[in-house]
Amino acid sequence: MSAEAISENGAKSDFWQGVRLSMPVVVAAAPFGLLFGALAVDNGFSVLEAVLMSAMVYGGASQMVGIELFGQHVAPWLIVLSIFAVNFRHVLYSAGIGRRIAHWPLIQQAVGYFLLTDPQFAVAEHKAEAGETVGFAWYMGLGLPVYVFWVTESALGAMFGKLIPDTHALGIDFLLPIYFLGLVMSFRKRPLWLPVVVASAAASIIAYKTVGSPWHVSIGAVAGVLLAVILPPHHSGVEARP
Repeated sequence: MSAEAISENGAKSDFWQGVRLSMPVVVAAAPFGLLFGALAVDNGFSVLEAVLMSAMVYGGASQMVGIELFGQHVAPWLIVLSIFAVNFRHVLYSAGIGRRIAHWPLIQQAVGYFLLTDPQFAVAEHKAEAGETVGFAWYMGLGLPVYVFWVTESALGAMFGKLIPDTHALGIDFLLPIYFLGLVMSFRKRPLWLPVVVASAAASIIAYKTVGSPWHVSIGAVAGVLLAVILPPHHSGVEARP
């Protein structure tokens, strides 16, 4: 077998490995995609507009905030600023994932950054920490199904939203928080994991009660980052690398 054939088979295997890892995310995000489509139509969006927002913005929480503000006829600059506040964590994700995909061509990196979500970052970072290379085929296998299903679910929610039962009553809306909790727990062996998580959670809760949504997301993230900067790893009993 030629080297090109071996490389092609390896890429296919990596891709399908990524697809398998994406399935829990697809299932957990499904109720939110449907809910977004339904809420978008309720706030005056057409089905096409709802689908385009999911396809181009591709940010679940920020899309929810955006349509809520659109429905209240808030000034456009405030909508943009609120969406930025929710998505600020992606600046941190991009900085972290950049070192893992720096060996990709620029076009592939651009696609990778577009598909970057919370679970995408966590799973890719976990793979890199295990000493494995984050390849483009694997990354796309992980990210593409989530993207395609999110856009599709937004369309279905927009078209058939009135048929969706109350997700709060069914408890379906709790699937995604449980999944995110699992992602956070996967980093528990890192130095200062517990203090950073506690500081971030406390700051986020306080901000939610005082400043309000969506600012609590960014404030919680900044609090965790600041604590990590103030208390370097050697303070936790782990020797700091030069």
